[in-house]
Amino acid sequence: MQRAVSTYVYVKERLHPGLLDELVKAGAEAIEIFAARQHFDYANRKQHVREIAEWFRASGVPLNSVHAPLYSDYEWGRTGSPPVNIASTDRAGRVDAMDEIKRALEIAEHIPFRFLVQHIGNFNEAYNDKKFEAAMTSVEHLRAFAKPLGVKVLVENIPNELSTPDRLIEFIKTMHFDDIGVCFDCGHAHMMDGIAAGFATLKNHICSTHIHDNNKDKDSHLWPGSGSVDWKETMELLRTAPQKPPLLLEVDGTDDKNPRAEVSSTFHKLEDS
Repeated sequence: MQRAVSTYVYVKERLHPGLLDELVKAGAEAIEIFAARQHFDYANRKQHVREIAEWFRASGVPLNSVHAPLYSDYEWGRTGSPPVNIASTDRAGRVDAMDEIKRALEIAEHIPFRFLVQHIGNFNEAYNDKKFEAAMTSVEHLRAFAKPLGVKVLVENIPNELSTPDRLIEFIKTMHFDDIGVCFDCGHAHMMDGIAAGFATLKNHICSTHIHDNNKDKDSHLWPGSGSVDWKETMELLRTAPQKPPLLLEVDGTDDKNPRAEVSSTFHKLEDS
């Protein structure tokens, strides 16, 4: 499996070429950018986007994916900004959410990438038919916007009633689009009905992954091996995915520790599982 890393490990810092260099030195063969404005200001095309685009051009490292924004402000919602929620039943709020995501999608005009990773609803959000229909309308709109940019939309399993593996399959089949895929989040699956069950349901649609650990109690994005995920079983399953997704680490970094050594050792540990 291709080694990949999400810049989520640096989400508390402004993304710059030096941080990307560190991930490549640690063994990353592809990158996912986490589109949080305080980390990567995707709307700032003249400066921040250009700076990162130049790194990708010079390095030759592919941008595998961009994680769609969760908030539209620079403080991750701490200023009172509502979450970016494509399942909102408030039409104006949903339009605002799609506009924000499209700003992130436009990165592809400067840095080509394969996948947009998209949440449906917020964490722990309850299901209802209106939310499900709103999400389908939103994804159809985002798909139409992303396709000319060469980007495929991937929906992600997250701990809520809209994004269980069964709901995602229903979502994909109802939409009748064969180019909507899944980003299989192992940590989220572990918190829900388990990785094996989630993988069995989503297997044929998995195009990318999020690899992190937890103890089933909270979405802590620990380094693999620091929680209760069975990584031997998980790696055996992931290797059977027909579309050969990358092994993409999405871990929560710490302020006082360079993750380079941890990234490298984690790849070796997972590959040996």
